[in-house]
Amino acid sequence: MNAQGNDQNNLYSLIPLEDFKALLGVDDREDKTSRFCLLTATFTIEQFCKRRFIKRKHIDYHTYTGDHIFTLREYPLRKIVSVHAAKEDEAISGQNFFEQKNLVSPDHYYWLPDIRIDEDLPFSLVIRPPLRYSPGKILFRVRYLAGYDFGKAPPDLASACLELAAWNMNRYRGRRIGMTGNVRGSGKDGEHFELSMPENVCSLLEPYKRKLI
Repeated sequence: MNAQGNDQNNLYSLIPLEDFKALLGVDDREDKTSRFCLLTATFTIEQFCKRRFIKRKHIDYHTYTGDHIFTLREYPLRKIVSVHAAKEDEAISGQNFFEQKNLVSPDHYYWLPDIRIDEDLPFSLVIRPPLRYSPGKILFRVRYLAGYDFGKAPPDLASACLELAAWNMNRYRGRRIGMTGNVRGSGKDGEHFELSMPENVCSLLEPYKRKLI
């Protein structure tokens, strides 16, 4: 039982494999196809939204330009692992960048909004002044944990993954890969699969798309 649980946790998916199989009435004979559909759906969703959703560690680099607030690329934020700061030329050359002297103490930064807020919105790291370097001369390396725990994605995001994976599953079952429709014997067009991501999935994902400026 534990081995099965660990195996599920290793699947890069917004919803658990067993939930997907139970909701669609899929048995173990289609286990490999189910895994492939969930993995593909999750990567497709991340590509569509231009961000990562599964909780993992990320690294951001920010050049200090006089602004003490750095917006982190991935969210929601779960934990700041470490913050390093060094002269830009040292960072580029890799010389002594990760020495203890360049490690920024947690007392010298905080984040906004409160990390306990489980809302899907960008987080920012705020560096407490004063800084030792002039603007444009210092590079910050932020290592942090962001994303949703396995099996705990928001309901609409999980629904989007379920629908997209099921859509792909039906295409594979019907051997309709690369096909857009079916012509019946009468010569009239039959049911057509949507050409790309189903419209309802796009609607569910709209609130989670990265807002580009």
